Amino acid sequence: MRARAALALLAALCALVPSGASAAASSATAAGSSETAAAVIARLRIEAAPAPVRGRNGWRVPRKIVLLAFDRRTAGERDGLAGVVPQARFVVAHNRAEAIAVAADADVLIGFNPEICDHGIIDADRELRWILSLAAGVENCVRVPSVQRRGILITNMRGVDSAAIAEHAIALALALAHGLDVFAKDTAEARWSPADAARAHLEVLDGKTMLVVGLGGIGTEVARRAHALGMRIVATREHGHEGPDFVSYVGEPGELLRLARGADVIVNTAPLTPETTGLFDARFFAVVKPTALFINVARGASLVTPALVKALDEHRLGGAGLDVVEPEPLPADHPLWRAPHVIVSPHISGRSDLPGVDRWILARENLRRYAAGERMLSVVDLQLGY
Repeated sequence: MRARAALALLAALCALVPSGASAAASSATAAGSSETAAAVIARLRIEAAPAPVRGRNGWRVPRKIVLLAFDRRTAGERDGLAGVVPQARFVVAHNRAEAIAVAADADVLIGFNPEICDHGIIDADRELRWILSLAAGVENCVRVPSVQRRGILITNMRGVDSAAIAEHAIALALALAHGLDVFAKDTAEARWSPADAARAHLEVLDGKTMLVVGLGGIGTEVARRAHALGMRIVATREHGHEGPDFVSYVGEPGELLRLARGADVIVNTAPLTPETTGLFDARFFAVVKPTALFINVARGASLVTPALVKALDEHRLGGAGLDVVEPEPLPADHPLWRAPHVIVSPHISGRSDLPGVDRWILARENLRRYAAGERMLSVVDLQLGY
């Protein structure tokens, strides 16, 4: 009950977060599918591979393309995708058994997670050359042994949901900082309680320090919004120390604990890799401030959940805002539900009122590029996992 009431308040908070990127996204969405691929690529800062795809071993103009539309989300877009490569046979699979049957000779698989990363579907496809993920996270695809063995090309949708996820992260931080987890519970129980308000720890984020773990597309958008709130931003990233002007310092992953000691809000936006699995463990929570807020909008497996619960129960952490957890779904009897100052949303931070036009514009553009042998967008490094 407490979590459901808190989520209603989070929606209102999102509207209060200043964001130039959100305004641009809303403006672009208003233009709908009339916006060009080049404009979307520029606005979302999408990167192209350094070399044309025609140089890859086994590349050819697709002969068969399979769209995995298990929940019918993609039904309205299939004609647009099919028209990009008219000479290819375009097939829509509506369930796993159908996908395994029709994918046996497909050059390209298109779909959302988790179906696009299904071992059985991928292994059944003897001609597979490219997986076009309509989502950003593809760690499950990368872990399929045949993907690594065959060197299958994977592209994702990094950047498409960054604005929505970043706003959700900020909303969680603001909700916890202003005690809305407490007041949501009181609201759900129809209780006006100055006593609860007196016990709640309330703070202003202006002037505080945020640590963004994983300064990629989503992390950069979180940092942009936090900076607009008056926060000082530090971050870590896997490669290099470069960052936008609104980030004061960009460190390496090995500097995580040092940077965490001075952070008032810690936001995890890092992709799930062997290095980030279990990253936020007992050692991590032992060094953070007792008033610090931990926000996770990346992957639940980056967090050692028992270590988080223990830190919260022992008041060694100010609160946690979690859009992702481990395990998912979180069982009703899990102790995390009963830990103090926790807001959990069910892995929905990427959802919004935007119609998702960008995703389909980029999918069509990448399909066009592949058929023409050009440089592909948002290519996943199979060794790094993102």
